[in-house]
Amino acid sequence: MHAKKFIAMSPFCVLATSGSDGSVDASPRGGNPGFVHVVSPAQLLMPDRSGNNRIDSFRNIVEGSGFVQLIFFVPGIDETLRVGGTGKLSAEPDLLASMEEFGKLPRAVLSIAVREAYFHCGKALMRSKLWSPETRVERAAMPSISQVDPRPDQSRRAGNQAVVEARYKTQL
Repeated sequence: MHAKKFIAMSPFCVLATSGSDGSVDASPRGGNPGFVHVVSPAQLLMPDRSGNNRIDSFRNIVEGSGFVQLIFFVPGIDETLRVGGTGKLSAEPDLLASMEEFGKLPRAVLSIAVREAYFHCGKALMRSKLWSPETRVERAAMPSISQVDPRPDQSRRAGNQAVVEARYKTQL
């Protein structure tokens, strides 16, 4: 009951997967609060939205163990929720249509068979002061992603931070 409410309030989580070669991927995922749907205590549905167009998580789920771990965050709450289980991908049209957000359908939906769910204490977030306005870093302190991305094809990422942010707004 508490985990379901926490997920409904969460606009952000980190998805971790493991590959067949032992590699691990952790990817940020976000949307409106509750973007991850709780079907039952044993099943979650997470839409896959466009991002950096890497498919590490999907590759790990399809070719690897299928094991997934999620850590959910709720702004202002120091505790986090960890959920573990196995994932399967679906591109079933009705399922995609049910998860439209920002005027767009997801590319796929990750169905997670939940094996465990538990809350982490808030000490790490409290120590980091993650939600504190005094520790907020000004965006200008770091170059734009187009300036730091090491991939050779920068054509879709060219521009300063203002250009990148404008492009993000049209590609959510």
